[in-house]
Amino acid sequence: MSIRIKYAYLSGQVWLYRRNYPTDVQLVLGSQALKQSLKTGDAKLARTRAREVNSRYETLVNRTRTGLEQALPSAPQGDQLPTGWGYAIQTNLGRLRAALADSEAVAFTAPTKRPKTVVGDLVKLYLRRRASALRPSGYKSVRYSVGLFASKFADRPVASLNRDDGRLFLSLLPQLSVVLGKSHRTFRLTLDQSVAFSLGRRDRIAVRTQKRIWSQVNHFIDWAVYEGEITQNPFRTVRFEGKVRPEPYAVPTDGEVTALLAAQDPTIHHLLLFCLLTGMRAGEAAGLLREDIVAKGNLGNFVLIRPNRVRALKTDASERVVPLHAVLDGVLSRLPAKDELFPGLKVNIVTKRFTALRERLELNRRGLCFHSTRKWFITQCERTGVPEHFTASLVGHKSARSENQLTYAIYSAGISDEQKRSIVDQLRLPAGVRP
Repeated sequence: MSIRIKYAYLSGQVWLYRRNYPTDVQLVLGSQALKQSLKTGDAKLARTRAREVNSRYETLVNRTRTGLEQALPSAPQGDQLPTGWGYAIQTNLGRLRAALADSEAVAFTAPTKRPKTVVGDLVKLYLRRRASALRPSGYKSVRYSVGLFASKFADRPVASLNRDDGRLFLSLLPQLSVVLGKSHRTFRLTLDQSVAFSLGRRDRIAVRTQKRIWSQVNHFIDWAVYEGEITQNPFRTVRFEGKVRPEPYAVPTDGEVTALLAAQDPTIHHLLLFCLLTGMRAGEAAGLLREDIVAKGNLGNFVLIRPNRVRALKTDASERVVPLHAVLDGVLSRLPAKDELFPGLKVNIVTKRFTALRERLELNRRGLCFHSTRKWFITQCERTGVPEHFTASLVGHKSARSENQLTYAIYSAGISDEQKRSIVDQLRLPAGVRP
């Protein structure tokens, strides 16, 4: 969206001010408008200077009209003009114009020349600010994407970036291998080094990953525009051509669930059970505290999935209350009696441990990952006849019951604890599984 400043417009790289005088003032000054360069290309500074010139304009118009009343004699009576009357008007107008001539344009102090900011320095500032606003996993992704861009254009002035630079960067992304950044050999490689490493390899990053990197780089450039480093994002006209194809998670079969639980992995076994029987995400389960488990009388134990000092939640809808399955009541006695239920476990540890367990058990079906446990829970609810919007309230999704989801969310208080308990109690692990 273009920036608008009243009575000012951008000519090339400099803002100019122009405002027409009223008709009577034009006759006196012999000029149609007040025109002046604001001597800057920065929109924020131009807006401030335009206000200063506006103030001078109002003062000049008022002084002109006041002086005009004093300079012009009263109109003579009758049709006959006195001798020299026209000459007196011209003389007085000349004196008035001379008096107003010393009202020079607003003088702006020339700003000190701003040093050209290079991409590398601006990226460091951007990442410092994003580090405080994002969760670790999100920041890691942004750091990698923007870091790739900076490794290619670090020494370039930000203002010199153009559309061709965006097209070049985007053309290199499909050449990158999926193994980059996953070993010490590929850690902190520049974009050119990453492309060279990926030559001859068949494993390429997915289109979804390419689009995410491109989006995060564009967010950085948009931020540079907001900070006044450049006037517009030159990459917005570069179209991302790749087609993102959804890759749904696989639903674990009874045999796969049995094999995973029978392995009794010492690191993630209990957390795996929690996610299978509550539908929690890995991060939600790993961040549970003992105080998040509450008893509700005859309804048994419930888990409060809410932000706490260990972790935040993905969305507002993620905050919910879920009954603990009877199997998990027995697991609780084996977990710490206070503080974190799964101390030391983070999402990256859980996912990597699950991948190693899956490979050891030779469960190599495409789409099978730790998040599949959440899909198993949702599938079991569906197969027992649970309405979709009931399941949504248990797993922290927005309700899909009606087309107008906002209206439904306003008027519905959600399902009761009794209904939640009856749903969870219907879930059954595959026969022969030992918790």
